[in-house]
Amino acid sequence: MNLNSLDLNLLVALDALLLEANVSRAAMRIGLSQPATSHALQRLRDLIGDPLLVRNGARMELTPRALALRGPLAQALDQVRSLFISDDFDAARSERHFRLMMPDLAVELLMPPLMEKITKAAPNVRIDVVPWRSSPIMTAEFARTLDMVISIGDAFRGFHRQLLYTDSDALAVRRGHPAAAKLKKRDGFLAARHVAVVIRGQNEDLIDMWLRPKGIERKIALVVPGYIEALHVTARTDLVAFVPHRLIGALSKQLSLVAIAPPFDPGIDEQFMFYPTRAQVDPGSIWLRNIMLGIGREMERDRKKAV
Repeated sequence: MNLNSLDLNLLVALDALLLEANVSRAAMRIGLSQPATSHALQRLRDLIGDPLLVRNGARMELTPRALALRGPLAQALDQVRSLFISDDFDAARSERHFRLMMPDLAVELLMPPLMEKITKAAPNVRIDVVPWRSSPIMTAEFARTLDMVISIGDAFRGFHRQLLYTDSDALAVRRGHPAAAKLKKRDGFLAARHVAVVIRGQNEDLIDMWLRPKGIERKIALVVPGYIEALHVTARTDLVAFVPHRLIGALSKQLSLVAIAPPFDPGIDEQFMFYPTRAQVDPGSIWLRNIMLGIGREMERDRKKAV
């Protein structure tokens, strides 16, 4: 393709059409008239050699080729936009909003130290946290709104990753639990009634996916969507929660919880920081990433001191 003949405004129109799958809504998104957007769609069809949008009854649907273009086009436009990002970032004066996605355990562990540091260095910066969702259900348009993701080793398309901190899983029970000592043995573990944590986008608790190949089936009494809910229920019942050890430590005093080592080696969990490829050289993103990595290093130093 001869790029000299390519109107880059067509890519903006294509992006809107792929997001909306509707000519009228796409026109409103980019501030064009409906006839102008229809004309852009026809030019795109000729250029790409695909109808892109086809009618199915009363509505329009994206073709397979159009669906395949959504991710790469979003990344390409983000990279073009990054060319116009300022070369500096004045944290003290910035009013930038950063949008982060992370599970509730990461909010509990990372947000207090992060906000303490940001409040001192950048009092007008705002952090928006959205609930974690797995990569299979993360749409390209949703991913484009994110500045950072905190997650275990899942790969997110269009994101780089860096190791943030490590952890291991342990059993959480309320202080004074009548069967606490028995949980250290396999029979006691199997006899206990457990709280499972099934986060959005998953079909079961990751712990059970890990235990099943070992021939271990927990007795699940309750399923909740987050680790914090699991620990709150555990603190007021005789149920057992199999959750990250750091989270138990963070809430042990507040909820009167005790951490117990399971009757098998739970291994090491690695928590990663993901950031978009488009933000790799963005000064504001670099600033935020450096703060987060510093918090991760502090957490690792504290863990080594405790061992």
